[in-house]
Amino acid sequence: MREATQAALATSDDSETLSENVFRRIQAAIVKGEIAPGSKISEPELARIYGISRGPLREAIHRLEGQRLLVRVPHVGARVVSLNHAELIELYEIRESLEGMACRLAAERMSLADIDELRRVLDTHERDAAFQAGVGYYQQEGDFDFHYRIIQGSGNQTLVKMLCGELYQLVRMYRIQFSATPNRPHQAFAEHHRILDAIADRDGELAELLMRRHIGASKRNIERHYQGVDNNSPRGES
Repeated sequence: MREATQAALATSDDSETLSENVFRRIQAAIVKGEIAPGSKISEPELARIYGISRGPLREAIHRLEGQRLLVRVPHVGARVVSLNHAELIELYEIRESLEGMACRLAAERMSLADIDELRRVLDTHERDAAFQAGVGYYQQEGDFDFHYRIIQGSGNQTLVKMLCGELYQLVRMYRIQFSATPNRPHQAFAEHHRILDAIADRDGELAELLMRRHIGASKRNIERHYQGVDNNSPRGES
């Protein structure tokens, strides 16, 4: 594994620092669940796996803390974030409000070219093998992410900083975790199309309402998941 990792690092873009490369690799592993929520971060182990010194690794870890993917626990050290039920619902309440606002602004401000690009994003999602099999939704980030594009299209840099920066990878982590719920991928895709149609019609009020409903549906999906966990617990605890 170490040899493969070192080879990947060696073939990275020369303009990308070692710390940046390792940051992105650990970030992806956390967001995709390859490093499990709640896992303790061992600097010696990560330094061994990625074949780097502790200095660049600590820089990467510090940046991951800034993205709220890692948290410091007194007398323990860094752990991968693991939101409890209440914290996760609070995160989705923030999304519901702020992404609804972003969607309304996007309907007012996105150019026709940007709207066409957003349609192409959904076309890409529809062709994804996992989506066609009904086992997940397309989960690429940045410009391939429907939500990211809309937030960028809002033209509100405070919203962009919060939703595409500070909270983005944390939200992605949980979007990926719950994306494979039965029937949810195709429902979400249909909701995305209705949102896009409202943006294209320049109906900001409807676009905001549909985005809030869309994220609200995801929130209810999470609530049902936790209810199932509680019901399956011998003492009703998660």
